Amino acid sequence: MHRREFIKSAAITAAGLSMPTFIGTFIDNIEAADKTDLAVAHGASPSKITRAAIDAMGGIKKFISRGDIVVIKPNMAWDRTPEQAANTNPEVVVEVVKMCYEAGAKKVKVFDRTVNDPRRCYVQSGIADAVRVLGAEVSYVDERKFKDMDIKGEAMKSWPLYTDIFEADKVINIPVAKHHSLAKLTMSMKNWMGVMGGSRRQIHQKLDESLVDLSMFIKPTLTILDAVRILTANGPQGGNLADVKKLDTVIAGVDQVAIDSFGATLFGIKGSDLGYVRMADQRGLGTMDIAKLKIRKINV
Repeated sequence: MHRREFIKSAAITAAGLSMPTFIGTFIDNIEAADKTDLAVAHGASPSKITRAAIDAMGGIKKFISRGDIVVIKPNMAWDRTPEQAANTNPEVVVEVVKMCYEAGAKKVKVFDRTVNDPRRCYVQSGIADAVRVLGAEVSYVDERKFKDMDIKGEAMKSWPLYTDIFEADKVINIPVAKHHSLAKLTMSMKNWMGVMGGSRRQIHQKLDESLVDLSMFIKPTLTILDAVRILTANGPQGGNLADVKKLDTVIAGVDQVAIDSFGATLFGIKGSDLGYVRMADQRGLGTMDIAKLKIRKINV
């Protein structure tokens, strides 16, 4: 029995009669009070903490329905191994793919527009082979699938974006938390650059504004921030293991701004120290002030 059905049954039993209107309101109020904004799971197993974080947000079936076509967008941009923390941890991605299929997803697609050679990035990241075994569709980005989108942003008026993102029933963003030489940090909002066509360097002059424009246009169903290993310097590519810090943490939520604001604290700074987080908060995309959030922490 799901939580809502249990509460309803208990309320009706207590009332001793059929469900009156006020009990429905009572149930809604309980569920609102029990709402989790962010789930932060910590433990030695990347797969277990990923599942725990999603379960704490209400479970995968809250987000994925039977028959859904799901796009999972990890960071696979670099010719780096998992130990170097430049790409999303493959065990985190594998667990999300598993959970989507458990929820009845019809198809799960995994892709990224890489910076280095995609043939090497997909293999070196450890993601492609691992999710193919589960039945996920792994493909290199097809240039024919980029379509000019009318973004109507403050800095980005239009841009060619990957159509698979918009044709999917559900989209799950799975970035890795790491240092970035221009943006300071790259997490969920910046991970959308992996679905941009054209010359992405063009947005660097107004990077913060462009990231907010992009994040307001793309609507993820769920965001999962991989902080199993974080890259603390020389990002986004990294390469030196001395720059990697093992945190054994995964953060899940639906608010990209909140996730990136919390993610900033993993590096000893505040969300307000990141230009794109401040702007996104001001423009109403999400909540930067994590003190206002209900954060559930789990040790696995």
